[in-house]
Amino acid sequence: KFDGFLELSSWDPEMLEWNVFWVSSTTDCDTYMGCTAYSFCDSNTTPKCNCIKGFEPQGGTMDNRSTECVRKTPLECNGDGFFGLKNMKLPYTSGAIVDKSIGLKECEERCSGDCNCTAYANTNLQDGGSGCVMWTS
Repeated sequence: KFDGFLELSSWDPEMLEWNVFWVSSTTDCDTYMGCTAYSFCDSNTTPKCNCIKGFEPQGGTMDNRSTECVRKTPLECNGDGFFGLKNMKLPYTSGAIVDKSIGLKECEERCSGDCNCTAYANTNLQDGGSGCVMWTS
């Protein structure tokens, strides 16, 4: 199984099964992609998944981890802006644009100038480096 957790287990030859005796997770929010797009996990709230600012639960209620978050207002390109989110794990980056040579300010400028850009982030690379990830629709 793949759920984003590292498990340490041993094989029981008599029972013919694996016995898990350690799991890397500490909270429900440690599961990779545990919430849907445009939402974040907070282990101190019920439900754990919450829509980010500017989005709302489809159907009006955040029932569980599979509830989709939808925009409150459609994108118009001119005049749209971004809200800052700190201490977040980056979502799946397949199809995202990655440029390790630019900083957060230039990343914001590039994303703001591209009507298809829906989000950007500093990759926070080690050793004082920088970098940019941009998601497009």
